[in-house]
Amino acid sequence: MFVNFKYFLPLLLISWFSFSQSNLNSFLKPSDTLNKPRRNAVIISETLLGSAALIGLNQLWYADYEKSKLHSINDNNEWLQMDKIGHVFSSYQLGRFGADVLNWSGLNKNDQLIYGGTLGFVFLTTVEVFDGFSKEWGFSWGDVAANGIGTSLYIGQELLWNEQRVTLKYSFHQTSFASQNPNKLGKGFQEQLLKDYNGQTYWLSLNIHSFFKESKIPPWLNIAFGYGAEGMVNGVKDIDNQLLTNNERYRQYYLSFDVNLANIKTNSHLLKTVLSIFNTIKIPFPTLEFSNNRCVFHPLYY
Repeated sequence: MFVNFKYFLPLLLISWFSFSQSNLNSFLKPSDTLNKPRRNAVIISETLLGSAALIGLNQLWYADYEKSKLHSINDNNEWLQMDKIGHVFSSYQLGRFGADVLNWSGLNKNDQLIYGGTLGFVFLTTVEVFDGFSKEWGFSWGDVAANGIGTSLYIGQELLWNEQRVTLKYSFHQTSFASQNPNKLGKGFQEQLLKDYNGQTYWLSLNIHSFFKESKIPPWLNIAFGYGAEGMVNGVKDIDNQLLTNNERYRQYYLSFDVNLANIKTNSHLLKTVLSIFNTIKIPFPTLEFSNNRCVFHPLYY
């Protein structure tokens, strides 16, 4: 099923919570020691936001579909696994934001990882249970595994290096495939941004300087490896062929440069927060695409 809309909702709510306060710069500065009012505010806010998100999903996403007994499905062959990469990305980013807000409250590193870094896995797996009670979808073990990979990528790097040397990012461009099945792929840009897997690219963005600390490589320069797919107007090929007989599904691999916005030096905690949020998006750069046994150069790919 289409997962991105549901999983970006709490991220956007957390961002709104941060930006709606007065005296933002001092407010956003992380505490050096445990700040109990901040900790309590984080706990209460995340509980309320998480509950509101789940209630909202139940009313807005699932209400129009028939309920069923808890059941599982095997959807691992759908969308050329683009939906699974979406789960990895969402789990990673929610875990990163969860740990960041606990760092802001002054919690120690272990608590940040245990209670914040696992936020994505806990929330997304709860949503997966909702899917399991919906006749339209079902509980997917593949989705849960992807959630675990995203969470492990964040926590594992913090334990190994105490920093994120490899980040997950996202980019999007509109495609002609959405118009062939707008109910599945979206009827406008905003829907397509979340639903059209043909236009989505997920990136592993590696910070080069972090692996060569003594080098003169700019700390903000990354090299990025992307994955995408095209030719999909439904989840599996057989259904696709009923809608478009000449539709060819294929995977795409990309090589590009990127900017690590989190490594841009600034004394403004407000700007650091803004850069951290936008660091989820791949910066457009000249890119090489490898697909269908050919190599294509894009002067500017996004």
